[in-house]
Amino acid sequence: MLGSANLNLMIKAARKAGRSLVKDFREVENLQVSVKGAGDFVSRADLAAERIIREELTRARPTYGWLGEESGETPGEDPTRRWIVDPLDGTTNFLHGLPHWAVSIALEHKGEIVAGVIFDPAKDEMFYAEKGAGAWMNESRIRVSGRRSLSDALLATGVPFGTKRTLPATMRDLARLMPATAGVRRWGAASLDLAYVAAGRLDGYWERELSPWDMAAGLIIVREAGGMVDAVREGHKIFESGSVIAANADIFDAFAGLLRKPE
Repeated sequence: MLGSANLNLMIKAARKAGRSLVKDFREVENLQVSVKGAGDFVSRADLAAERIIREELTRARPTYGWLGEESGETPGEDPTRRWIVDPLDGTTNFLHGLPHWAVSIALEHKGEIVAGVIFDPAKDEMFYAEKGAGAWMNESRIRVSGRRSLSDALLATGVPFGTKRTLPATMRDLARLMPATAGVRRWGAASLDLAYVAAGRLDGYWERELSPWDMAAGLIIVREAGGMVDAVREGHKIFESGSVIAANADIFDAFAGLLRKPE
């Protein structure tokens, strides 16, 4: 696919950051296994990747705003456009040497995500989409799955950890969905969960307590692959609620219905 100048810029920045992260990922196994040492190392890798992305994008588009996981928000001279970036989604996987993590870059225009890139350097898989141009993985067009029954569907979610408050709600979700589906996976990288829904590898995904950079790129990739996305609570906005449901159109209503069912 020949994308716009902005999309090509995003892909270039994601690849450059990915190369830096792969070099650091090779060093993870050599670290002494301690929370402080390994955690500090991954933090440096994360910050270095964000710096690379920011330099690439800002050099080409100096007036755009910025929202990054590590560096926060910087308004741009152009108030209608901003980059939304997670330089390393799946940090805990990275820290443990699990090759399932990604670089996520989205472009927002007037409050709408118009382009998104999710790059998985460990597998060399680049997922990307632009409004009205379909969704792609490397050189191939991707579509959401064609499964029509929730009982045949493979879903993914994120299980709360640390101080997150949504463990009771997630356990309730699992109790409702696991008997009604073909299975639930917990991969540890929200951006890749959304990319996998777009590619038809997963039939649906939901999660609460997310930040915009976790899901911004994935939202447009799922939509352009023919899928549906919405907040977990009906009538709420995805970014404001910090939650998302994503699935193909055939199972979406049944999937969302179980999540939204009153106690």
